[in-house]
Amino acid sequence: MGSLPHVVEDCFGLLKLYSDGSISRNPEVPCPTPLLDDDSVLYKDLLFDANWNLHLRLYKPSSSTSLEKLPILFYFHGGGFCFGSRTFPHFHNLCARLTKAFNMLIVAPDHRLAPEHRLPAASDDACLALKWLQGQAAMHGKNVEDVDTWLTGVDFDRVFVLGDSSGGNLAHHLAVKLKAGSMELAPVRVRGYVLVAPFFGGSVRTKSELEQPCEAFWNLEMYDRFWRLSIPVGSTLDDPLVNPFGPCSQNLAEVPLDPILVVVGGGEILRDRLEDYATRLKQLGKKVEFVEVEGQQHGFFTDHPFSDVAEKVIQRIRDFILDNSN
Repeated sequence: MGSLPHVVEDCFGLLKLYSDGSISRNPEVPCPTPLLDDDSVLYKDLLFDANWNLHLRLYKPSSSTSLEKLPILFYFHGGGFCFGSRTFPHFHNLCARLTKAFNMLIVAPDHRLAPEHRLPAASDDACLALKWLQGQAAMHGKNVEDVDTWLTGVDFDRVFVLGDSSGGNLAHHLAVKLKAGSMELAPVRVRGYVLVAPFFGGSVRTKSELEQPCEAFWNLEMYDRFWRLSIPVGSTLDDPLVNPFGPCSQNLAEVPLDPILVVVGGGEILRDRLEDYATRLKQLGKKVEFVEVEGQQHGFFTDHPFSDVAEKVIQRIRDFILDNSN
């Protein structure tokens, strides 16, 4: 008789991978944040991919009318590719905050989760979400029942992408895939990308990773665990999905990119890696801004969207959107 399956990876007791490849998930939402809901923001859920039963959540200011040309902001949530949904309270609260702050239509898509669906599944799903918007835009103005009424007043020519943590990783790969001008999405036009503490890695550790600043929750071992659970079996931390400047990654010198804003907390383990990412892109002639928020740790923006610190970041993102809207 063979031995019984045993746990080989355990994420906070909420996700367990067993030696036989089986997976168990605790249905409990790992973020006991109260759900904020008021009359200033309206939201609803839509199916955007029937093949994988993927949904997204739309947010709009309750004061908006169908005559307004609302810009669009895609929000890709974090969770190490292994956790997360548009329904998680802290993601929902941030989207509501962004809706009011920017007076935009917010689109918050879900994606398939690892390890059931390892990368590039999440990246593929991010593309599907943008393609869904392209389909809506292509039918705009026609008498087609599949066009959602909330999209009758939006500006498909002013779309921005914001990704947090693993969502920031997705935003980077979208920027590279779509290239400057996002011609393959026409008539949708992405104007810029905001990467908040994007989840990158690499086999060569940075200074901040080696010293591991004292974050309240995160540590390098946790990050490595998420990578083991999410990257293709047999891959390494230098997989192009993990390391944008790894030995096997695409040469970005000849890839035209739309403007990118990188935001990172000064107390994050990934701080140096993300500064290096922005610096390398600048050296390649890309339009990149790097903003370090002194003393902040990973997740500060999502976990505390109404804080004074988050307000300063929101102001910087607002400036970025305004600067790149024409």
